[in-house]
Amino acid sequence: MSSEAAVAATKAAPDDDGMTWWYRWLCKIAGVLGGISCAVSGVWNCVTVNPLNIAAGVWMVLNAFVLFLCEVPFCCQFIEFANAIAARADKLKPWQKALFYCGMALFPVVLKFSMTTLFGNAIAFATGVLYGLASLGKKGDAVSYARLQHQKQGDEERMAGTENGAPE
Repeated sequence: MSSEAAVAATKAAPDDDGMTWWYRWLCKIAGVLGGISCAVSGVWNCVTVNPLNIAAGVWMVLNAFVLFLCEVPFCCQFIEFANAIAARADKLKPWQKALFYCGMALFPVVLKFSMTTLFGNAIAFATGVLYGLASLGKKGDAVSYARLQHQKQGDEERMAGTENGAPE
C-alpha cells in the first residue's frame, strides 16, 4: 500500500509547480510562437554565404525543433521519441526550463549579432522569461501583506522606544 501512495505522490508532484492553467497555456503558446519565429528567421538567415550566418541559422532551426518537441509534442508525431522527451521536459522545474530556453535563444545572437537573429530569437527568449517568472511563485494577497507591514511597523516602534531609553 505504501508503494502505491509513493507512486501517487510522485505523479502529483510535477503537476503542482505553482502555475495556473492559463499561465501554463500562455507559456506553451509563447513556445509555439517562439518556435515559428526561430524557424522562419533561421531559414532566412541561412540564405547567405557568410558561415557565421549559416551556423546561427542552423542553430535557430534547431531551437525551433527543440521548442516544438518540448512544448507541443503532437506536432512531432513522426518522431518516435517525441513523447518521451516531452514527458521529461514536463518534469523539469520552471527555472530549469527558463535557463534552457534563454540559453538556447542567446547562443545564435552571440554567434552572429544581426537583426534577424535578434528578432528571431526574441519570442523564444520571452518564453524562457515567462518560465522564469513562474519559478518566482504566486504573489501574495493584499491582506497578508498589510498584516506583515503592520507587524513590521509595530516592531520598529518597539525598537525605537527601547533605543531612546523609554521603558515599555
